[in-house]
Amino acid sequence: MLEYAAYALVLFSLGMYVVLDGYDLGVGMLSLAARPERRREYSEIVATAWDANESWIILVGVVLWAGLPGVYAVVLPGVYLPLIVMLVSIILRGLGLEMQSAAGGYRRGWALLFGWASLVATVCQGLVLGAVLTGPQQHDGTFSGGAFDWFSLYGVLCALGAVALYLLAGAAWLQDKTEGWSRSRTLRTGRSLLVATAVMVLVLGLTLDGADPQSLHLGDPVRAVLVGLAVAVAVVAGAFAWYGFGRRPDWRPFAAVTTMTAAGLLGLVALTAPVVVPPGLTVHQAASPHSSLVFLVLGVGLCMPFVLAYNFYAWRSFRGKFTDPVETPIPPLPSRVQPLVAPPAPTGALRTIVRRVLLVVLGILATGLSQDVFGGVSDLIGPLGVTVLCCAALVAWIAGDRRDGRAGHFDADAGAETRS
Repeated sequence: MLEYAAYALVLFSLGMYVVLDGYDLGVGMLSLAARPERRREYSEIVATAWDANESWIILVGVVLWAGLPGVYAVVLPGVYLPLIVMLVSIILRGLGLEMQSAAGGYRRGWALLFGWASLVATVCQGLVLGAVLTGPQQHDGTFSGGAFDWFSLYGVLCALGAVALYLLAGAAWLQDKTEGWSRSRTLRTGRSLLVATAVMVLVLGLTLDGADPQSLHLGDPVRAVLVGLAVAVAVVAGAFAWYGFGRRPDWRPFAAVTTMTAAGLLGLVALTAPVVVPPGLTVHQAASPHSSLVFLVLGVGLCMPFVLAYNFYAWRSFRGKFTDPVETPIPPLPSRVQPLVAPPAPTGALRTIVRRVLLVVLGILATGLSQDVFGGVSDLIGPLGVTVLCCAALVAWIAGDRRDGRAGHFDADAGAETRS
């Protein structure tokens, strides 16, 4: 049963990544066709939450590696090249975003890097999806194919479908976050991308049976009902998106596209489960031992609320239409001067030391829990070694603070009070 919980965590994290990072990849691709004065605005819109959005793909990798290692053993060697290119593109995309934001104005090179890296990352994700759906060659649970087996006609179609879907999500997000697009242009662009996405979904759905080496078992009534419900929800959401483009409220197209994407992913799962890698690698066959699954489900399950809270906080903090803020320069750190007020009481330093001791003790307990309770062994480093390392880190921490205090790095407030 725990293997299906791990599988559910993979699906949830993957769905969150496609929905959240999909729109900012789409915004990046749309920036390539935008006017130069709009490209900085697009990058600033994405910069508010792109790192939180991409954290979901890290969770996908962690859960697959620890909970479903059989999937790693078969899929990862077969998609090394597009996966590495995707990771490099994501890194370059983040570089372009941050450098453009720090430049203080439009920089053509960084803006183009952001846009083209978004396109390359999207294409690579589509190629990886196509390689998984067409079934990597495998023998006894390991990959047995060639280095370029990921490249196929169905993989290219998946790449085109991913580009169309992400562009649609990006257009819906821009309607919600910007005022620069005219209603007529938003209507025309959004509906055109919606038609392109629908066409690609139909093509991919009709050719899946021939491309996927497993039997899809469409005669199963439960499976047929679930797939039918997913298709119906996607169609209704697509109709809402069609009506919402170019009309208020501006959030409606993005909500509809998100619902459509989630319904499509759930329909694909209902069509293929419990097989995770065609033609026959199931969730049960790919799962880790029971002790690893317990650690994984508890660890990731406890982290999930924090990731969701971070995403919600970012969305709430930057809700509403985008406005380019007027940035004021940060004043230089004042030199150390003698404050006119009395120095802080020793209780402040005592509280700091107590707080950090408690943090170190918590780290020791967490390390011991992961090693001894879940692992049952401590061959590499025992509890005594962990304690010595943590105490040494605590000493270095406090010594560094004392050194910074003597250097005057904590006297900025006191200097400001003196000048006033």
